[in-house]
Amino acid sequence: MNNARVIAPFGTREVPVGEPRSHGAYMVLCCEDRDGPRPAPGQFYMVAAAGCWGSGGERPFLLRALSVMQAPGRSDELRFLLEDVGPGTERLCELDPGDRLRLLGPLGVGFADPGEGRRPLLVGGGVGIAPLVILRDTLLARHEPAGGSMVGGGPASPPPTTLLGFRDADHAAGAELLPPARIATDDGSVGHHGPVTELLLDELHLDGYATVYACGPPAMLEAVRIICAERELPAQLALEAPMACGFGACWGCVVATVNGYRRVCVDGPVFAAETLA
Repeated sequence: MNNARVIAPFGTREVPVGEPRSHGAYMVLCCEDRDGPRPAPGQFYMVAAAGCWGSGGERPFLLRALSVMQAPGRSDELRFLLEDVGPGTERLCELDPGDRLRLLGPLGVGFADPGEGRRPLLVGGGVGIAPLVILRDTLLARHEPAGGSMVGGGPASPPPTTLLGFRDADHAAGAELLPPARIATDDGSVGHHGPVTELLLDELHLDGYATVYACGPPAMLEAVRIICAERELPAQLALEAPMACGFGACWGCVVATVNGYRRVCVDGPVFAAETLA
């Protein structure tokens, strides 16, 4: 991976929508992207409906940033994770098989390798679990438990451990996308009663030689950053930010770092935790 950035083709392209899939409060949006390159884990796309309301002449008229969740095998299919929380996601959730989607991507900088012998710890919150699915699949594909080395000749790392936090049982159904995973819920209806960072502390107590990968709400990411900073552990955080363009022109998604302000869409969305101010 090594902070992978796959370069997107110039301009948007229209692709057909596939059969949607539901997981509790979430919906998986599938599309067939024959002309685009395979994305790297942690990259994102700018997405909008190509027709009907929300396609350009009425609200919402901008493409929306969505982390790619899966790019299965060698197929042309892409998958994104949605929750209907507003006009933009409502329109995307209403798409039927055969409808058209406008895509720009893949964009941004993805995740880097965990480092020799380090255990990958994946920490996700809510819809932020999406980029951890493609990351987990990539790590597992490269891991050879019997041979003791990564595919391609690099040193082996232990298989990833996944920790997921959700609001309640309906949202926790999203964990079906990342089995097996330890689950925490705010209301205690599934798994651990409390924040997912408490599960992270448990895992680090068992084995602290790890690299942490996290995506989720800002408060969760800040808690992960502090936990890792106190233990001098490497962590990579996939940030969420409102984006108008996706390729750095508007400067609408800046984040403060130790080296000044950086654009989430081109300098991220994945940042090393120690670089964030």
